[in-house]
Amino acid sequence: MVDKSEIREHAEIIGADGVHVGTVDRVEGDRIKLTKKDSGEGSHRGHHHFVPMALVAEIEGGTVRLSANANVAVGFEEEEDHRPM
Repeated sequence: MVDKSEIREHAEIIGADGVHVGTVDRVEGDRIKLTKKDSGEGSHRGHHHFVPMALVAEIEGGTVRLSANANVAVGFEEEEDHRPM
């Protein structure tokens, strides 16, 4: 199990295949919030996405390595909900 306190702001997140997934904005509960610049295009643009902590395999040299390849990890990303309550 990974100690989430080791995850630092602006750390790179890479998939098991070595492909860039995103950049850490901060850890919120059991999710890693990605910076807005990693939010994608179209309807995804301009808001944060999150990666579940369950996908983190290790933290190596300040880099967050996931247990899934980048293309699979992106499918697990959650979007920040902007709907009014």
